Amino acid sequence: MAKFIIDANLPYLFSLWKGDQFVHVFDIDDSMSDNEIWEFAKNNGLTIISKDADFSIKVLFNDPPPRVVHLKTGNMKMKDLHNFLSRNWNEIVNVSTTHKLTNVFLDRIEGID
Repeated sequence: MAKFIIDANLPYLFSLWKGDQFVHVFDIDDSMSDNEIWEFAKNNGLTIISKDADFSIKVLFNDPPPRVVHLKTGNMKMKDLHNFLSRNWNEIVNVSTTHKLTNVFLDRIEGID
């Protein structure tokens, strides 16, 4: 069963996000609005992974689910983003299981309740 939903603004073909734990918005409906993604994640107990600040703002005013992982890494080459996420993925997951918002920066990962 999926634990994470990957937003449309993130790469579809990341090997990191393959497997039963992940579902990409493109696998459901690539025309989903942010509200539809939110509701899908909420109804299925998923954590949203996105670069979209709208999810971060919304989660601050709601209780999980869903939880949100907000990637605040700026523009990066796909290979660099993949390498960065691969190196930090375990910590990102650990923080996201105990906080409703996980902000991922290049120099730190922070959890917000």
